[in-house]
Amino acid sequence: MGMVRTIVIPDDTHIQLDVPADYVGKKVEVNVFLIDEINSTGQKKTMADFLGILSAKTGDALQENISKSRNEWERDI
Repeated sequence: MGMVRTIVIPDDTHIQLDVPADYVGKKVEVNVFLIDEINSTGQKKTMADFLGILSAKTGDALQENISKSRNEWERDI
């Protein structure tokens, strides 16, 4: 069986979780996080929303990979 995912709105501080029978005795990961209300309203993100997320080092590495990929497009086959 694949991943089981559901979204709930708890009415107190406890949530009961039932797992599939074939999960019993196996490691499972349980995550609880607040869903950002901006995403649930369907508001689109712009490039400005992502400003500063990547470090300069990571950005430079990504740009280098993009340049290499583009250069490969231009080669004779």
